[in-house]
Amino acid sequence: MRMAKILEVREENPRIKTLILELGMKAVPGQFAMVWVPGMNEKPFSLSGCVEGKAWVTVAKVGAFSERLHQMKAGEQVGIRGPFGNGFKMKGEKVAVVGGGCGSAPLGFLVDELRKAGKKVDFVVGAKTKGELFFVERARNAGAEVVVCTDDGSDGRKGFTTDALAELLGKEKLDCVYTCGPEMMMKKVVGICGEKGVECQASLERFMKCGFGVCGQCAIDGMLVCRDGPVFDGKKIAKMKEFGSLRRDACGKEMRS
Repeated sequence: MRMAKILEVREENPRIKTLILELGMKAVPGQFAMVWVPGMNEKPFSLSGCVEGKAWVTVAKVGAFSERLHQMKAGEQVGIRGPFGNGFKMKGEKVAVVGGGCGSAPLGFLVDELRKAGKKVDFVVGAKTKGELFFVERARNAGAEVVVCTDDGSDGRKGFTTDALAELLGKEKLDCVYTCGPEMMMKKVVGICGEKGVECQASLERFMKCGFGVCGQCAIDGMLVCRDGPVFDGKKIAKMKEFGSLRRDACGKEMRS
């Protein structure tokens, strides 16, 4: 574990903040790090950026741990282990990136890297309402074509990201689709891509404790998300029986979705 100083805290929306850490780290979009708060615990977070001796961690406030991270200021320190896991693999020249809710965290990093590599990127991003969106301007500034979807129609088009993706695939030939977000959304994205014969990669989330395949907490269909993922290709996901239907709590007890 390394201690990293917080250089800046950015408020993405009322529930989400990004901590920019002073940390030299080599990582690719889709990988994650274990973040330790002194006196508390450690939790896994997708890296939302990694450039020039800085690492970005984007945090949604959902409990006591994330609330403490939201309270932290520039100059304070957190512990970091990682990066862990397998990231997204760049494929082709024309791609779409589909994010929903907090799932946009690793996708901002991905869009940046895809655009740096000269790929044409359509970023389809969704949230319940306008105030829950984030990384929209970041994607636009990177040069991506952005399609915003909100459940209530308060920004962009009213409806779901999966409908927007289906329309996009009906108009354009894409080489790959990348996604992260609610599991049922990703399951539909994988299904749409399978029907269209388009390659797909999805970043899965499961309860993690160790981060590198020892505790077995993040098991799914005989694999470990922290070690074998968190990014899996669509063909492998389509064969997973637990994806979209079964999760485990902090004690490893099975929970039906």
